[in-house]
Amino acid sequence: MPFTPSDIIKLIFAFILPPLGVFLETGCGGDLLINIVLTILGWFPGILHACYVIFRN
Repeated sequence: MPFTPSDIIKLIFAFILPPLGVFLETGCGGDLLINIVLTILGWFPGILHACYVIFRN
């Protein structure tokens, strides 16, 4: 699966602010809520979850 420019932008946002990367991929929903909680608990778990959500499709 090749990267599109939007995937690269989502990854950049996932590293800077993980919930924003998830929001751009899925919109409001359960994944966003999980990512917000993980980011509050620690920045690194939020990044891992954001990358998982972006590459899941």
